[in-house]
Amino acid sequence: MPTVSVKRELLFQALGRSYTDEEFDELCFEFGLELDEITSEKDIISKEKGEEKAKGASDVVLYKIDVPANRYDLLCLEGLVRGLQVFKERINLPRFEKIIPAEGEGQRLIITEQTAQVRPHAVAAVLRNITFTKDRYDSFIDLQEKLHQNICRKRALVAIGTHDLDTITGPFTYTAKAPSEIKFKPLNQSQEYTASQIMDLYRTDSHLRHYLPLIENKPRYPVIYDSNGVVLSMPPIINGDHTKITLNTRNVFIECTGTDITKAKIVLDIIVTMFSEYCEKPFTVEAVEVVYPNGKTHIYPELAYRTEKVKPEYINKKVGISETPSSLAKLLTRMCLKSHVTGNGNHLEVEIPPTRADIIHACDIVEDAAIAYGYNNIQMLIPKTYTIANQLPLNKLAELLRLDLAAAGFTEALTFALCSQEDIADKLRTDISATNAVRIANPKTAEFQVARTTLLPGLLKTIAANRKMPLPLKLFEISDIVVKDPNAEVGARNYRHLCAIYYNKSPGFEIIHGLLDRVMQVLEVPPNEENGYTIKAAEGSAFFPGRCAEVFAKGQSIGKLGVVHPDVITKFELTMPCSVLEINIEPFV
Repeated sequence: MPTVSVKRELLFQALGRSYTDEEFDELCFEFGLELDEITSEKDIISKEKGEEKAKGASDVVLYKIDVPANRYDLLCLEGLVRGLQVFKERINLPRFEKIIPAEGEGQRLIITEQTAQVRPHAVAAVLRNITFTKDRYDSFIDLQEKLHQNICRKRALVAIGTHDLDTITGPFTYTAKAPSEIKFKPLNQSQEYTASQIMDLYRTDSHLRHYLPLIENKPRYPVIYDSNGVVLSMPPIINGDHTKITLNTRNVFIECTGTDITKAKIVLDIIVTMFSEYCEKPFTVEAVEVVYPNGKTHIYPELAYRTEKVKPEYINKKVGISETPSSLAKLLTRMCLKSHVTGNGNHLEVEIPPTRADIIHACDIVEDAAIAYGYNNIQMLIPKTYTIANQLPLNKLAELLRLDLAAAGFTEALTFALCSQEDIADKLRTDISATNAVRIANPKTAEFQVARTTLLPGLLKTIAANRKMPLPLKLFEISDIVVKDPNAEVGARNYRHLCAIYYNKSPGFEIIHGLLDRVMQVLEVPPNEENGYTIKAAEGSAFFPGRCAEVFAKGQSIGKLGVVHPDVITKFELTMPCSVLEINIEPFV
């Protein structure tokens, strides 16, 4: 969850009253938030760097408030105060207005086709006649950083640029050029650099170096120019110093570039709705025309309001309350979701404002109704349906077997369900096509390419990682393996396997054979062919010739045991012989 730090004095001033720490903690809980910590800048520095470094730091009390990750409208003081004031019914939710300038007077952002391979999307807006103070400016910058870390996924999806509009001239062009062709003075720098030099400059910067990999391997870097060739920004890395915003800035040009147009629109809406209250005409935003490479145009920000219809009985049933439709409408309105009863009281019409991108489904509306009603006010009821919980038989069997295997002196291992193709094929001296393995469509690493079809590789890798431990090593695992099955609903099927391995200076086949007998003894399966279990000589690619047996039980083959082939041992970087048992335990459920 993101944490928003706000100055207590500023917060209470904006709320129009003071609270004790306990009262504000209670208010946050009522609103679905959590007051995480009460601290100060001095305390933070003292904890991190020591009291010596904290000398001279501010003693102003800070509230650190945990905000749900999907509530982008609460990531700054402005949104937090507005939400709390509407919740306490002290103000009505403001109506945001998009002002479209007369033809030829508005700003335009032209996107060229060169951006398609880097960051193809861009949206923009203008905040006119805005008044900044030091605290407002700090909040404005902090919100951008919070959005960058949250919905923007560290600028990978969206990068925000804010500029002093009075220092530049539209129309603006968003294009992509070779690094050597881009040259400008980056924010807070004293000289001009080429794009390549900028990348080198920030390679050691503790903040910006994390964003360099987003574009550094691209043949072209994205860049925004004004009509005079002045560079506004090189997203997602740095803005130009020419357009730097100061406390005297009156008109702000906001651009959001990225790889996800939906996220870019949400980010733009959040920024303009949070800070348009400081404009000369509050809650108004000047639209910008964006021209796409194919010639089509679109007006941003969208600031779209939409309505959803929800049945009151649906909310009451899901939350476990019995409120009237008008009461539910009032609860939702307190959560910034303006609502009223329609028809014969059968429906609630809920207006979703542009600040609430988190409202996707009716269940999100239900959640807000529950928060406004108060979780502590919901009456606790005994469930109408009585059920007796029971352990899944297969899991119960697995748990009981784990106890007996541990009692037999074996140590349990827990290995990854995914492995490389090499682990289940080449290293076990078989072909990948013969394994019937389920492959991962887009594996992020060579270590996790397929779902395991046997537990043996995982145990061998565990032994390889613990070679320095005293011998013998006796390990076991009871987990699922996965194989393709065209008859299954999802095209694959899980089987619960038991695998045990004995690793020592001698193979210890008799140890593993004895373990099989013990497993069958606790399962009450007698050693005979008719209704018990038997072992028959067999061959397996992973086993030493003549040292492998197939296990039959309940009229079917359930697995194999034997001495592992020297080639397999070598491929797993082991030096000692070992014996292994692997069986399917599902027939014994």
